[in-house]
Amino acid sequence: MSETLSRHWKSLVGRGVVAILFGIVVLVWPAITVGALVLLFGTYAIVEGVLALSAATSSDAPHRGWLVFGGLAGIAAGIVTFVWPGITALGLAVVIATWFMVTGVAEIAAAIGAPSGTAGRGLLGLTGVASVAFGIYFAVYPGSGALALVWTMGLFAIAGGIALIVAGFRFRSGVKELSEPVERVLVAAGYGS
Repeated sequence: MSETLSRHWKSLVGRGVVAILFGIVVLVWPAITVGALVLLFGTYAIVEGVLALSAATSSDAPHRGWLVFGGLAGIAAGIVTFVWPGITALGLAVVIATWFMVTGVAEIAAAIGAPSGTAGRGLLGLTGVASVAFGIYFAVYPGSGALALVWTMGLFAIAGGIALIVAGFRFRSGVKELSEPVERVLVAAGYGS
């Protein structure tokens, strides 16, 4: 079981690292064009979706469906950005808003399904709430401008990435100290078997 749990905490940390790298690239290159933003976002969404699906397919958890749902949403959002590369900032905001909300709901559901008081549960839920909040923001204010979109995406990706990394390392430390509670939260969130 320790090997399985170890594999799953690394998945969370990996997703966090990808999110932070994406956020840094977006913030360091603020004059990014819509076309480059589409490619960056599409790549990020597909990688994040594949990592979520990987965690879901290596688990027998009853709540792994939420990971599958979130992973497929990420891959779909990435594919949409590559199929329509000429997408406008407004159209990209709609795609991003939808992806943030779907991913956030999946993360919240996984956190709610986990037993209370276990390591990483709160951070996973907080990441989901932040995703939904940013999704609503982009849905309500889709024309807020490409630069604001870039900065908001970059900051959110870094904050969400940090939360995922912290949650991953908390899961890792829980494996050594609280194997049964950690196992329950991983199973409920789709990261364990």
